[in-house]
Amino acid sequence: MANVSNARGDIGSHPDVSEMRDRYARMLGGRDVALVDGPVFLLGLYCATSPWILHYTTSQPALVTHNLIMGIAIGVLALGFTTTPTRMYGLSWAMCAMGTWMIISPWIVGESPDAGVVLNNIIIGVLAVVLGFICAATSAKNTSQT
Repeated sequence: MANVSNARGDIGSHPDVSEMRDRYARMLGGRDVALVDGPVFLLGLYCATSPWILHYTTSQPALVTHNLIMGIAIGVLALGFTTTPTRMYGLSWAMCAMGTWMIISPWIVGESPDAGVVLNNIIIGVLAVVLGFICAATSAKNTSQT
């Protein structure tokens, strides 16, 4: 009878060990910003739900739709960062632009917004810019190292 036991030995004798190690290193190389994916997703979730949390759905209907769409877009970016990080981290700068837009949007989209609505969008925008910059800087650092 043939020996079919799967004895685990040293992989160092495998003929493709260097190629397998290089591929594994490339696969994990872009995950330095994995800790940012969760906060980006939570920021998008909060942005989308903030009109109902802060109760300005009746006073700022245009801003409600705006924040819902922007929150969904930020959440989709976070999901993209998680599923295909090497392809999606190039869009980190887009998240910085979205954050900048969130900062100025109450005056452009809204109709004489009150201080709470303005402060809410400024905080969301600043967090989006900071998180987008962290993703972009780390991605650029990883790209320059390869």
